[in-house]
Amino acid sequence: MNEENKHGTYNTLFHWQSFRLKLVIEGIIVGALAGLVVVFYRLAVEKAWELTKSNYFMKEHNISSIILWFILSIIISLIIGNMVKKEPMISGSGIPQVEGVLLRKLKMNWLRVIIGKFIGGVLAIGGGLSLGREGPSIQLGAAVGQGFSRIFKRVKVEEKYLITSGASAGLSAAFNAPLSGVIFALEEVHKNFSPLILISAMSASLTADFISKQFFGLRPVFDFQLLNVLPLKYYVYLIVLGVITGVFGVLYNKAILKTQDLYGKFKWLTVERRPIVPFMVAGILGLILPEALGSGHELITKMISENWTLKILIIILVVKFLFIMISFGSGVPGGIFLPLLVIGAITGGIYGNILVNTLNISHQYVNNFIILAMAGYFTAIVRAPITGSILITEMTGSFSHLLSLTVVSITAYIVADMLGSEPIYESLLERFITKNDKEEHRFVGDSKKKVILEIAVCMDTIFEDKKIKDIDWPSNCLLVGVKRGQKEIIPKGNTTIYAGDYLIVLVDEDKAPQVTEVLLNMAGTCLVESCHTNR
Repeated sequence: MNEENKHGTYNTLFHWQSFRLKLVIEGIIVGALAGLVVVFYRLAVEKAWELTKSNYFMKEHNISSIILWFILSIIISLIIGNMVKKEPMISGSGIPQVEGVLLRKLKMNWLRVIIGKFIGGVLAIGGGLSLGREGPSIQLGAAVGQGFSRIFKRVKVEEKYLITSGASAGLSAAFNAPLSGVIFALEEVHKNFSPLILISAMSASLTADFISKQFFGLRPVFDFQLLNVLPLKYYVYLIVLGVITGVFGVLYNKAILKTQDLYGKFKWLTVERRPIVPFMVAGILGLILPEALGSGHELITKMISENWTLKILIIILVVKFLFIMISFGSGVPGGIFLPLLVIGAITGGIYGNILVNTLNISHQYVNNFIILAMAGYFTAIVRAPITGSILITEMTGSFSHLLSLTVVSITAYIVADMLGSEPIYESLLERFITKNDKEEHRFVGDSKKKVILEIAVCMDTIFEDKKIKDIDWPSNCLLVGVKRGQKEIIPKGNTTIYAGDYLIVLVDEDKAPQVTEVLLNMAGTCLVESCHTNR
């Protein structure tokens, strides 16, 4: 079969009916490959951080060693800066880039991303910058999924699921959190709970978690030992905590965007030179407050095991917050996932200590407020409350706090929504597309190729309870199926569409981004307002 027929209408529809049987197997393969890549990435970052930490935590520093370390930091920062200049897709978290690829607004060279993100992330995070490994892990996993698709010549519709599977596997392996990997793919990446996404993402995520546990063991990322369940009489304080984390989450988002703007205002501070700034700050902090360096995993561990004073917590909160902004704003490869959880944990620690000192609440519940604030902060920033609750549950190894986690998460979500804050990854994606509007980064489809779109219908939208013939469909697309539960209905003019249906739409590849945006707004207005606005 020639290339044109391979991507024609008949083959695309035929493949749609048959490829579902392969998703589980392919998800397992992609999950295993992505899991191995992310495991080696974690190990490399940890080894690099150990070398950096051993230098900063030395009892004595002499002038020559300090000068040598600053020179080495400048060299490393220039290496990272030139890597980002040559391949902008490796900059920052990587999650917005993955979402852009899945929306067919960006294109990604999977091999260059894997190499660049791996090396750049190890140098940046291992060098002490306040960045997380989870965003890069998600992008590494997504690139592995795309690479598998390209090597074995999968069709475009299948590649989308493989990229999603890899992204799920990346988060799972990064945090030993398989359920979070699945929910993240559904709630944040695709923003619908498609059964096909669920089955492929779950296969990959569980496989990656199995691989990860072979290297890092069965213990959760954060070991909260003897964590007591918060009594119901204290739940009123959770509402207040939700409001606080909601407001702080909005400030966090605005600060990230403002920091990026600030870097852009200094024309002499070119892309390849920007990493010098956070590396120099890291060198200074390493001499006066080394606890503020790195992603912050050890900081949370110390908060759990040690009884820090309110003054120390506030100092670390301010310094850590500013250092995160400086680090991420420079555009180096690294995420905000774990750092934002650290800020949430410190906020919860401060809040818990204030309650202990003013309302005589038992000190044993301070750790509860730490993990609850992590969930609230994550929800306010990312706007994915389910992922936040499940992630914190898996990372702490305790399922006895789901109710309190949910209360804080929902409150934080409502507060952030009322304040008009956009989800951070949506804002970052828009900025990335604007700043990298070049042919080499833009997705350009082929008018001779066909792709399948799967659109979820939400309640109280244009599609709900309407007959197909009464809907003003966008041009350049064809409705070929309606999935309702386990049934797939052949669409006719009198077929009524209901909330919960999945519309299977055939479209030319070059028209896919525009048609997708129109259909998403028509199918999920209540969801789109907060998730897809101005995309």
